[in-house]
Amino acid sequence: MDHNTLLDMATDLGYELSMSGAETFRVEESIRRVIQSYDIEAEVFAIPNCLTVSIETPEGKPMTRMRRIGIHGNDLDAVERFAGLSRAICARKPEPQEAMRWLQEVRAGRRNYPLWIDMLGHFLGAGGFSLLFGGSLIDGLCGGLCGLIVGILCRFMDRLQVNQFFRILAASFPMALLAYGMEKLGIAHNADMVIIGALMLLVPGLLFTNAMRDIIFGDTNSGTNRIVQVLLIAAAIALGTAAAWNTATLLWGAPTTTTVPMAGLLDGLLPCLIGCMGFSIIFNIHGLGSFLCALGGVLTWIGYTLTLELGGGDIAAFFWGTLVAASYSEIMARVRKCPAISYLVVSIFPLIPGAGVYYTMRYAVLGDTAMFAGKGIHTAAEAGIMAVAILLVSTLVRMHATWIAKKKDAA
Repeated sequence: MDHNTLLDMATDLGYELSMSGAETFRVEESIRRVIQSYDIEAEVFAIPNCLTVSIETPEGKPMTRMRRIGIHGNDLDAVERFAGLSRAICARKPEPQEAMRWLQEVRAGRRNYPLWIDMLGHFLGAGGFSLLFGGSLIDGLCGGLCGLIVGILCRFMDRLQVNQFFRILAASFPMALLAYGMEKLGIAHNADMVIIGALMLLVPGLLFTNAMRDIIFGDTNSGTNRIVQVLLIAAAIALGTAAAWNTATLLWGAPTTTTVPMAGLLDGLLPCLIGCMGFSIIFNIHGLGSFLCALGGVLTWIGYTLTLELGGGDIAAFFWGTLVAASYSEIMARVRKCPAISYLVVSIFPLIPGAGVYYTMRYAVLGDTAMFAGKGIHTAAEAGIMAVAILLVSTLVRMHATWIAKKKDAA
């Protein structure tokens, strides 16, 4: 047994999962199961920016690998492929050199959408959610245009390896200023709806979902690390849009602030499908999976709005909507043999509190302390109840899996 190659292969597999956006528990479990399939015990410790793997050979020699994890991606197709590779290695147990060759083949065969499709995803994502949050058709088109601005600027700054905080700040400022300008010219009807739709591209949906799942599974260090990143991104969004507000005020007067209700149950189905399809592209989900992820978003929207129409409050609606998203994701993960995160991160997007982040920032800029505190607390409560719903579904699924495994062992 070539223990060096085995350790290198398992560590590289975990590194690729981390860089693609996999949850901490998935990274650790994948590495541990791969190594244990060769009858060797492993100790794995992963946090968002570091991965450490240790084994002990049959001769008692300790071996350790450590990898620095860089800026995480949103490549859910790669998460599916590398997770599938870990299952294949566990099932077939090839020689470590052969497993390393499989890993290199999966790495070389990764798929990415061309630039124009990626930009289409940004247009659909921003435009669809501008409509979903109550904007008119014109607002949706303007939101799509602002989404293109965000996509182009983010891709340009990624190539320059700009840090995430400044990238979000630099993308949110011109996007929001353009929205205010289009409202001033009479093109857009409601700049707030345009901005909120485009901001959904910058709201860290995958990071937020993984933070909740890490905390749920007891990976407190990783969850706290990711939550801090979420807060920093929210601060960058707030600074960028606040700067745009102040610039617009200096140029042509304070923009109008109009709050409109979100789309209803039936009116929101198509915008939700369009927006979630856009995010399926942005998260690099291919084939039938992209439509199934978007369908999960529609089902989540139905669960959320039905709760409201039946008399439930906002918090209850977020709970039941998230419960639908988490249940759908777990079911599809087992039907299609892929990680649940691929479905959860898109399905849950209609509930990601992008509007809450925007209005919290707006009240801070206006100096309305009471509304700022109230909206901020309410947004935090929405995020918290979503975490509870994900916890409930994940716990029940794990309990069922454990019960099935013990039943098989007993037989």
